Amino acid sequence: MPASVVTLAGGRPAHLDNLVLGLCRQAVPPSQLVVAVMQEARYRLPEAPFPVRQVMIEAGSLPLAAARNAAARAATGQALIFLDTDCIPAPDLIADYTREFGAFDGLLMGEVMYLPGGATADGLRFDSFAAKAVRHSDRRGPPPAGIERCADYRCFWSLNFAMRRETFLAAGGFDERYVGYGGEDTDFGKVLDSRGIPIAWMKGGLAYHQYHPHHMPPVHHLDSVVRNAQLFEAKWGYRTMGHWLHAFRLMGLIDDAPGRPIRILRRPAAEDFTLTGQQSHQPYANTASVIRILEEQGAGLTRAAS
Repeated sequence: MPASVVTLAGGRPAHLDNLVLGLCRQAVPPSQLVVAVMQEARYRLPEAPFPVRQVMIEAGSLPLAAARNAAARAATGQALIFLDTDCIPAPDLIADYTREFGAFDGLLMGEVMYLPGGATADGLRFDSFAAKAVRHSDRRGPPPAGIERCADYRCFWSLNFAMRRETFLAAGGFDERYVGYGGEDTDFGKVLDSRGIPIAWMKGGLAYHQYHPHHMPPVHHLDSVVRNAQLFEAKWGYRTMGHWLHAFRLMGLIDDAPGRPIRILRRPAAEDFTLTGQQSHQPYANTASVIRILEEQGAGLTRAAS
């Protein structure tokens, strides 16, 4: 089954170069690469033995949902493999996905391993990546072999996944009312679940996530997380991104009392960015560890006041 790889990119040209170079090393090459470009200028990309198409997207508001949909519509492969621009596909990623699509019509979630800073300094050395990369502590591992149905649509993460193109388009793609960071993944997973389209974990389909500074919870996207959580609630009757909202509440950033609109109480300050920021030795940032720190601080204040 011919497979188009689709990605979305704004900035991070070195990351996108590595994605392209990873695709050039595939045991089964893609039929094409489609890049949804969320910046004013097209990228100058490495030469590739497959067609590369760049689709320009209005970039002002970080339109992640719209960009993925535009790339999917522009693709011509029967299968769509979605990779974020900071992912490097392992050499068997496309072969793994296309093998499973022979008998599975749904959403497949491939493996993701996280690289520390400096891991790509010597180029794409996959043996070195395998030795250095770690799995995200908030994500479950793959099944021992093959695919395994996922019973919880909230586990869907758009970092590395694949679907048949006609199934993706028939489902309506991502809801483009989600603008900025957060919520569109869970909404799409909910749509698939409501339509009986299966979601599955997969052994293989491995991508290596390249290091870049980040914040978890994403205090740098406070406004869009709040907005998109309320959009999800208006659509489905309850809020998503609960772990981020919980952390924001503990930090005193929001009031998210049930039955009322979420109120932003203050803007993130320097200490909030310090608390949530990813350090150079960390392959990924982690919301759960920040929540533990905040809850321990809250418990300590309670004890001191009693």
